[in-house]
Amino acid sequence: MLALQGYYDGNAVQTLEKIHAKKNQKLIITILDEFIEDIDEDVKSLSARGSLSQYANPKLQKKEDSAWEEEVKDNYDNT
Repeated sequence: MLALQGYYDGNAVQTLEKIHAKKNQKLIITILDEFIEDIDEDVKSLSARGSLSQYANPKLQKKEDSAWEEEVKDNYDNT
């Protein structure tokens, strides 16, 4: 199950993140008793997935690919 944030713009439900759903996939929509201020275009295009990309260090990305394997190997070797 996946939870997304969004709002109703008066005509349709708008999500603040990209939906990765297939055609005819069922959804559960919960209406909250909370309201948001008018959303400006910058916030509409913001997604959780890319929001921290500005802090990414390209030099460390190759290490990230194998970080889990390295950690497991280090822990296994120390037992």
